[in-house]
Amino acid sequence: MKEQNYALVTGASRGLGRAYAFELAKRNYNLIMVSLPDDGLEEIANNIQQQYKVDVVYFEKDLTQKEDILNLAIDVNQNYNLNMLINNVGFGGGRHFLEVSSDYIDRMIQLNVRATALITHELLPNLIQRKKAFVLNVSSMAGMSPIGYKTVYPATKAFVYSFSRSLEKEFADTNVHFGVVSPGPMMTNDDVIKRMEYQGYIVRKAILSPEKVAFISIKKLLKGKNIITLTGFHKVQWALLHIVPVRFKMSILSKIAKNEVLSES
Repeated sequence: MKEQNYALVTGASRGLGRAYAFELAKRNYNLIMVSLPDDGLEEIANNIQQQYKVDVVYFEKDLTQKEDILNLAIDVNQNYNLNMLINNVGFGGGRHFLEVSSDYIDRMIQLNVRATALITHELLPNLIQRKKAFVLNVSSMAGMSPIGYKTVYPATKAFVYSFSRSLEKEFADTNVHFGVVSPGPMMTNDDVIKRMEYQGYIVRKAILSPEKVAFISIKKLLKGKNIITLTGFHKVQWALLHIVPVRFKMSILSKIAKNEVLSES
């Protein structure tokens, strides 16, 4: 087993996962990057290693497959010391429930729920062995309310939030610190930016870059924050989503999601 410590990031080849990998490398963390096969992961890993002079290991795994998750965990636990886990992998989107396939629904649940729970379960014994370790789970502002035209996605992210807070309590007396971040929409690609043009001022105001989300959430995680809010505006959003009655916030957010779906049709 390698003596130095590593941070493992899932969904590390693009978007927020890629931003987390670069942010951690800047902070001199050795990396274990995990993403789908044929997703350009090798090139990104080599780029980070050359640029920041940290050790970078990568695994091409499909985390919708239980066997891939368990094999990844075996390999990591046998060969690497972990002091950070970032459960970033997942996907979402807005569509009419009956217009999506059963595979689409199944894949979303497998990635957003099962992968997060199983990876944490399998790697936690490794993390506990470190003097100090961190787990960051990526939820979403969408997880704070039911939302029509997204339906499955907010339900999976509500799981991630609840799962994270429960682990925080259960392992409060250990050396592992648990945090959860709930970003709003992010400027991950041109398609997302185009879709956001159809939304109102409040939605557009909430948009951050993946790099900004990664920087703030890692900084706050290392300071010991459990519930990680990103900006003053996001703190207000987070508070409102907890205060406003479900029927009101569900109506408003569902209207926004419906506009997003109609803009794509």
